[in-house]
Amino acid sequence: MILTGRVTLVTGASRGVGRGIARGLGESGATVYVTGRTTSRGGGIEPGTIESVAREVDAAGGRGIPVACDHGVTAEIEALFARIERDSGRLDVLVNNAHSGFAELAENAGRTFWEIDPGVWDRMNGVGLAGHYVASVHGARMMVAARSGLIVNVSSFGSLCYLCDVAYAVGKTALDRLTADMARELRPEGVAAVSLWPGFVWTELTSSLREGATPGYRRVLDAYGESPLVAGRAVAALAADPRVMRVSGRVQIAAEVAARHGLREEDGGRALSPRSFRRLAKALLPGKWQRLARLAPTASIPLFLVAPALSRFSERLKSNGGFRGATSGKG
Repeated sequence: MILTGRVTLVTGASRGVGRGIARGLGESGATVYVTGRTTSRGGGIEPGTIESVAREVDAAGGRGIPVACDHGVTAEIEALFARIERDSGRLDVLVNNAHSGFAELAENAGRTFWEIDPGVWDRMNGVGLAGHYVASVHGARMMVAARSGLIVNVSSFGSLCYLCDVAYAVGKTALDRLTADMARELRPEGVAAVSLWPGFVWTELTSSLREGATPGYRRVLDAYGESPLVAGRAVAALAADPRVMRVSGRVQIAAEVAARHGLREEDGGRALSPRSFRRLAKALLPGKWQRLARLAPTASIPLFLVAPALSRFSERLKSNGGFRGATSGKG
């Protein structure tokens, strides 16, 4: 296994994208510190625990170590890194994935920023931006000492343009800038930093969102959906790549990294970029014409064309009142 002996940390890994990244690193034989706040089974639409994910890492071939940590609390982050230093003596990969606010993002999809509790800013960006900065400081200290390492900030296409929620998109834009500036200072020390953009990832939350969506929106979600393991396998590939410094400071689209390294989706299918023409065809073609989407090329649409399309989608979603608010005709 290509990451045997490597020590990694995935924050916010009890569910969703973080769980997929932890599993992907486990498949490659890594030791994975799995952190999050949920240590007993979560309720509602977001079940999952750090212990259950650590067991999945073990089953995949790695070693999972669950550690409870609230990444909105600096003292807990400091204690986490002190434990890794004490117990493992090294850190090869840090994945900043923790985020507190995805449920609100879905709930507020049909509302403008002034109609939303302003506390959402701190709930999203206290963990998903400030917490990542603090974790990166402590992770970088260990990596610089070893003159080796990789920091991955899990961002999104939301940093490209207006996407559904002001607080969310601004936070992701800032996260990409954090990546670029950290990479500039880390480069002379032999440490890389990248932003990772997953696509529309099937998680417990997004699966629930799909069930309540109108048929039109459901077709779009199905067209762009990918498993959390795509991001996990992409991170493992970046961690194992001896030329990762070539992409340091830049955005990496998870499915494109996976495809570049010959990696597959969880179901064995080809990992398709969210900006591929084939996915666009699947989103636009009605049910009886869906088979034609297979004939569409897998080539990628340039990001300067993706941005306005995403913004228009977000504006339409907002005007329709969210995924659940639109009538089937509008969706």
